Amino acid sequence: MDHPLIDLISARIREAEARGEFDNLPGAGQPLPPCDDPQNALLNRLVKESGGAPEFVTLSRELQRLRDELRQTDVPVRRRDILREMSMMEARIAMARKA
Repeated sequence: MDHPLIDLISARIREAEARGEFDNLPGAGQPLPPCDDPQNALLNRLVKESGGAPEFVTLSRELQRLRDELRQTDVPVRRRDILREMSMMEARIAMARKA
């Protein structure tokens, strides 16, 4: 089913085309940039431009921070705690990727 406003949107686009508002736009006639994920391209662009990141990306960054800390830590108790946190983080990443 079409969106209820599709006729209005289409009419506005036709009017703008008739006025030449789409003439000479930057990049006109050039190929579109490559897109790895065309189904989510708009969402990905909006997230990137707003500085946001999907949860699994944020969690992956945290996991990398824990790995770095593990490499630098010689204290056995702290290493055990970091490994426990890493295990939980990996589980959270897996759940976030499925969501």
